[in-house]
Amino acid sequence: MVFEEKIELGGRTLSLETGRLAKQADGAVLVRYGDTVVLVTTCITAEPREGMDFLPLLVEYREKYYAAGKIPGGFFKREGRPSEKEILTSRLIDRPVRSLFPKSFRRDVQIIANVLSSDTENDSDLLAMIGASASLGLAGAPFGGPIGAVRIGRREGEFIINPTFTEREECDIDLVVVTVGEQVTMLEGGMKEISDEDMVKAIRVAQEHAPDIVKLQERLIAQCGREKMEFTPAEPVPEIVDKVKRTYESRIIEALGVADKDKRQEALDLIKKEALTALAETYPDGESDIKEAFHSIEHDEVRRMVAERGQRIDGRGLEDVRQITCEVGVLPRTHGSAVFTRGQTQALAAITLGTAIDEQRVDDLEGESSKSYMLHYNFPPFSVGEVRPIRGTGRREIGHGALAEKAIKAVIPSPEDFPYTVRIVSEILESNGSSSMATICGASLALMDAGVPVKAPVAGIAMGLVKDGDKYTVLTDILGAEDHHGDMDFKVAGTRAGVTAVQMDLKIPGIPMDVVERIVAQAVRARTHIHDVMEQTLSAPREEISSYAPRIVSIQIDREKIRDVIGPGGKMIRSIIEETGAVIDIEDDGTVKIASPDGEALQKALDRVNAIIEDPEVGKVYHGTVRRIADFGAFVEILPGKDGLLHISEIENRRVERVTDVLKEDDKVDVKVLSVERDGKVRLSRRVLLPDYDPNEVRAPRPERRGPRPDRGGSRDGRGGSRDGRGSSRDGRRPPRR
Repeated sequence: MVFEEKIELGGRTLSLETGRLAKQADGAVLVRYGDTVVLVTTCITAEPREGMDFLPLLVEYREKYYAAGKIPGGFFKREGRPSEKEILTSRLIDRPVRSLFPKSFRRDVQIIANVLSSDTENDSDLLAMIGASASLGLAGAPFGGPIGAVRIGRREGEFIINPTFTEREECDIDLVVVTVGEQVTMLEGGMKEISDEDMVKAIRVAQEHAPDIVKLQERLIAQCGREKMEFTPAEPVPEIVDKVKRTYESRIIEALGVADKDKRQEALDLIKKEALTALAETYPDGESDIKEAFHSIEHDEVRRMVAERGQRIDGRGLEDVRQITCEVGVLPRTHGSAVFTRGQTQALAAITLGTAIDEQRVDDLEGESSKSYMLHYNFPPFSVGEVRPIRGTGRREIGHGALAEKAIKAVIPSPEDFPYTVRIVSEILESNGSSSMATICGASLALMDAGVPVKAPVAGIAMGLVKDGDKYTVLTDILGAEDHHGDMDFKVAGTRAGVTAVQMDLKIPGIPMDVVERIVAQAVRARTHIHDVMEQTLSAPREEISSYAPRIVSIQIDREKIRDVIGPGGKMIRSIIEETGAVIDIEDDGTVKIASPDGEALQKALDRVNAIIEDPEVGKVYHGTVRRIADFGAFVEILPGKDGLLHISEIENRRVERVTDVLKEDDKVDVKVLSVERDGKVRLSRRVLLPDYDPNEVRAPRPERRGPRPDRGGSRDGRGGSRDGRGSSRDGRRPPRR
């Protein structure tokens, strides 16, 4: 039996359907919005996974090319590894869902979202989030949802619910808000330097519409959803917990007072190892319970220090930012570089400036596009003192890089103002809390070091939270341990003028809006402090880009002349590139970009292009090349691909019997343009440039040959006429002119 529920949202119909497709999944829902359709399924194993200390939740979002009527490019005509958009959407689904499961739930849960149809206007990511929530409810998962997910945009001061791709390009806010009940559970978005007050307004507008999405799911689940599965949280053996607490609690608390991360962890590991060894004989099967008891003491103490005493494990106050140091120009041959260090978190950022050829080509359901700005984030194992294999870029690295890229995008100059492809790479060298925010700060400094004319530097800060009953304690610049034992990771980045990116993840179901406002206000004070420190190192972009970066000039030519610059089969443009070493890119609108790190080569290539597009100018002298010789004159190339006729009468100030007496092919000759005809033919003169040229001389045009010359043998009577000597045809009429 098929069940369907619908609502109107943002001027379009949002529908949920189940019972027709994928019926063997524990929960399956078909989500439609406009002509974008996503099938989301949930499957849950019957038994828990042994030996797991976290929820084994796997989320996979996939875009099928047929959804947009496309065939994948490349040799293999099928979908390959997940794209960046697919990975980021998988994370977007996972983050709010994971926090709503019981902490000790250990059954495998797999959510798969397949995009089956795309209208290239309505984003499928939001539909996948709603579908994941609904399918979990239909499957009877012990899940604290449903969730309400809304995208909010703002164009010309007006808020838009679920803006289309076209509308999002015109918005200064692009924010996804996820709610549970009246509380906010996740935020993700980018902005164009909006005020903190406007960001809070946007969240509130989204909150007004989220309940409609929740009720839509509840109606569907009430009709055909499975009963919620019974779940009894696993509890450690009380005797083991009591033994660990009595024996080791005081030492654990003492170790937590060590400010240095490595020394603190070393002390805790030593105590844990001692406990496992000492209790192994009495409790041979109790290793996991010992570890759980140990972690519980550590977890509770860190939270108690914050909530009850306002004390943090590294000794800072609740709003204190760790010590910051900034360096720029640290790498001699990169186009820009910086090291940003905050406490034990350190990011090395490097800038590379390229040309249009270096742009990233993107081919997805929305169509083909290109990116001239990108940020890549790397998190090697040594940054946290670990040993593990490196096997490609992980989801976490892609997610952190995307957040940092979004934060800085608002200040990157337009291609018209700065015609470079900009690539930022952030190498995390140390990590103890919020390396993505260190990436933003380091990248801003590196951009200015590279001479990129950014609007303003961007700074980022990560905020934490400890909830104790109805009390919410907000922490500024959280450590890794505070992130692990706390309830929130709220990252916000921006310039002094406003917010450019935000991301919030919770480990509790949600937080009220008044707490969100407190967090935002506290983050502003931290960002201001970081800006002050950064600007002491470098306050504005350098006036010149690196000497190792390519220089780019951009000129606009007539579209009709594009073919001239390219030449037959690309012959002309290849010759310029081979001769000068410059990189030349020509766009369909006639924009020509020439790039080279060598200024002389750049100018030479520019001169060649200008010469090709130049039209011959009457009265101007050109240094040309003789390309072809005829009886009546020579054809001289005065501009690349443009010839003019140098008539035999214009070669010398004397009579020239044969052109080859004076000129031969490939000779270089100075000529002056006498005229340019309507059909483009060019008349040239060489004699007017000679020293003995008399401008007052009136030269009769060379007589037109009408028949054989008398001295070379004409008619029989020697008068050059016809046989009757009258110079006419046999009937007495004048012969026609040839």
